[in-house]
Amino acid sequence: MASVVSLSASGAAWSQAPAAKSVAAVPQAAAAPTPAAAPAPAAVPSPAAAAATPKAPCANPNALGIARVVEIDTTGGPGFGFEHFKQLDFLRDHEVVLTFDDGPWLINTPSVLKTLAEECTTGIFFPIGKHATYYPEILKQVAAAGHTIGSHTWSHATLTDKKLTEDQRKDEIEKGFSAVKWALGGTSPSPFFRFPALQHPPEMVTYLGTRNIAMFSCDLDSFDFKARNAQQVIDVTMKKLDKLGKGIILLHDFHKHTAEALPDLLHRLKAGGYKVVKMIAKAPVETLPQYDDEVLKDAKLPTVSSRPVSAVVQTISE
Repeated sequence: MASVVSLSASGAAWSQAPAAKSVAAVPQAAAAPTPAAAPAPAAVPSPAAAAATPKAPCANPNALGIARVVEIDTTGGPGFGFEHFKQLDFLRDHEVVLTFDDGPWLINTPSVLKTLAEECTTGIFFPIGKHATYYPEILKQVAAAGHTIGSHTWSHATLTDKKLTEDQRKDEIEKGFSAVKWALGGTSPSPFFRFPALQHPPEMVTYLGTRNIAMFSCDLDSFDFKARNAQQVIDVTMKKLDKLGKGIILLHDFHKHTAEALPDLLHRLKAGGYKVVKMIAKAPVETLPQYDDEVLKDAKLPTVSSRPVSAVVQTISE
């Protein structure tokens, strides 16, 4: 890592809903998974501690790696990503930030984590609160790998929807952060937030500022939710990136094609001379107690055991 840089400012984001037929709704299976029992407190590092923890040497001599780490002072709610925010142009030429929305999700998020580990690089994950309660162990894997974790609302509701009251919009934001905290065993994530569909109502931008939560748009959208295959994800991303020369890249760890595309995409970044920047928060988000309590009430009755699935169930024959 070349350096650690601090940024401070005062100052809202995207994600198409993963469902193929609906932009505004959260992807729903025929029967959504039941939230897991409240996980026992785990040794999930805080943002600052994760950055300070020495990492093992990279085993891949040709890895993309991490060029530098920047620390963000989120006081006042700064905004990042030139799609909507022009003030904080901190990336240097050929620097990128990888961001992943809508997880955690079975198969796809672990696949993304595997690829990032092989390339000794990192990203910012913006999980949906409900998904975090479905798969807390996967989100813990994201944290354990040292990636930055923010939030992407509780249910992926589009906050510009006029049917929502201002209180309901705030509920989406706050309960999302509390759900991520719950999934991480009580460790608060970073105060990084991305609005679903990059639709940010002005009053919520103001509200996030009062909560000292940074807002993330993007510099370029991979449109991976529209992609027919992995190659299309790579082609669209690289075409836009080569035109801009740098930027915050929007991807989704929810989508199969994204997970499939990531190994070759990272190779293309390396070959093109691009370098990854890691963004961490100066301090974790301060969740609100009433929403922490609400998430706990939503969780079903706890089971006798609090061990992870991998410690309880093992495949011995296939």
